[in-house]
Amino acid sequence: MISNKLIIWFTGLPCSGKTSLSKNLYNHILKDNNKVILFDGDVLRDGLNSDLGFCYKDRTENLRRTVELSKIFISENYNVIVSTITPRNNQRKMIKDSLSKNIKIIYLKCSLEKCIERDVKGMYKKAMNGEIKNFTGINDKYEIPTEPDLTINTETQTLDESSEELIKYFKNFE
Repeated sequence: MISNKLIIWFTGLPCSGKTSLSKNLYNHILKDNNKVILFDGDVLRDGLNSDLGFCYKDRTENLRRTVELSKIFISENYNVIVSTITPRNNQRKMIKDSLSKNIKIIYLKCSLEKCIERDVKGMYKKAMNGEIKNFTGINDKYEIPTEPDLTINTETQTLDESSEELIKYFKNFE
């Protein structure tokens, strides 16, 4: 049985603020001496999921592995923060079904145009030039979540404002 800790799963387009907000939340939870771990999609792809590509089947397997890893840590009484694109509603449903009531899906709402503007790595440009295949938002779709637990508009809010909204939301679960 999964403990009463939470799995906080960030979803959104690349450059919507997932990594920044998840790190801020991680630091907030950690400062209260609570056990917490952060799984960032880029880090997972460099290690545990380095054998996977970006086709739909591989993306789903990437998420399945992340769910299983999250289960292990929540069973050890950790709060788990996951920061991955998680582009499809059926993938998010699979995650919610697997993790039951212990999961909160946080959708970071930000337009494609704003994400492209924020892209310091030039990934969107490479995708638009055909150098990156299956890039979410350009040549692979991102479905807006139909049932997120919280939506944060990172396009109109600063990082501090978004972090404050996020932390306020999770105060209800302390």
